[in-house]
Amino acid sequence: MGGFERHLTLWVALCIAVGTGLGYLFSGGFAALGAIEVAQVNLPVAVLIWLMIIPMLLKIDFGAMRQIGRHWKGIGVTVFINWAINPFSMALLAWLFIRHVFGPVLPADQHDAYVAGLILLAAAPCTAMVFVWSNLCDGEPQFTLSQVAINDLIMVVAFAPIVGLLLGISSITVPWATLLLSVGLYIVVPVVAAALIRRAVLASRGETALARLLQRLGPVSLSALLATLVLLFGFQGREIVEQPLIIAMLAVPILIQVYFNAGLAYWLNRRLGVAHCVAGPSALIGASNFFELAVATAVAVFGVRSGAALATVVGVLVEVPVMLSVVRIVNRSKHWYEAGAGDTRSGSNFN
Repeated sequence: MGGFERHLTLWVALCIAVGTGLGYLFSGGFAALGAIEVAQVNLPVAVLIWLMIIPMLLKIDFGAMRQIGRHWKGIGVTVFINWAINPFSMALLAWLFIRHVFGPVLPADQHDAYVAGLILLAAAPCTAMVFVWSNLCDGEPQFTLSQVAINDLIMVVAFAPIVGLLLGISSITVPWATLLLSVGLYIVVPVVAAALIRRAVLASRGETALARLLQRLGPVSLSALLATLVLLFGFQGREIVEQPLIIAMLAVPILIQVYFNAGLAYWLNRRLGVAHCVAGPSALIGASNFFELAVATAVAVFGVRSGAALATVVGVLVEVPVMLSVVRIVNRSKHWYEAGAGDTRSGSNFN
């Protein structure tokens, strides 16, 4: 790991500060950038996500995807956390913190909306950024891609019923355009592009050339991550400065949720003897949020100025810094994990 990567936490903090400051000072410019979207999917952010994840997808041997059954334990743990734990634990945390702990301070007429936004945030796992987190913890790329694909399939049938149940809404308006466009932009397009580039490089110049290409693209990927941070915090710079207390209070249940679900997934994988290179991305996917879908649903159901929309936006702001901290915990605990999982050789056990 080079000096740039070793100090990633510092660069993240600087980008958060710079993005917030620029967003407050030049809110009009960031509003114009934020308006470049289709079906609530911001196109500048989509391009940056391509720059982040295509280099990581280049590492995947797509011919080896047929062996994904070897990862069934990790897949089972992640599916369990994402769909049986995540939405329901967030509903409990939202009820506890929004209605009771912070209830006297938060606007009373927005309590229901804040709870709804937090539930929307937890009801669907992330599709794109998890490739970044998996790469940073040296995760198994085939597992990550297959897990994302499985979650996308589940999301199509499970998102609306779960949200409707927890919110007490008989018919939830799912922004299908956002869901389908996000999957297309963040999964289909980069996977196809990476597969074509990988095949062309291997056919013309071999494995050594592919390794050199991956090394050159590493800084591009991390730079795109930092630029995404500047944009995300810039989009909400004025709100962060003008409503810091509300944003901080909404962030509390999100933070607890992320660390609880990541820790539970990590522990379950360890108990099942799953390799660290699978358990790391499993924990990160289990704790992640599909914030584009959450924001779009909140806007469609409750309105753009609602407390629900604000709560989902807080999830956007929290996502990158907190997931980077989970990556750090996963990396630093590798020896402890492998001692308990009975796997002293990184990546040697894919069961």
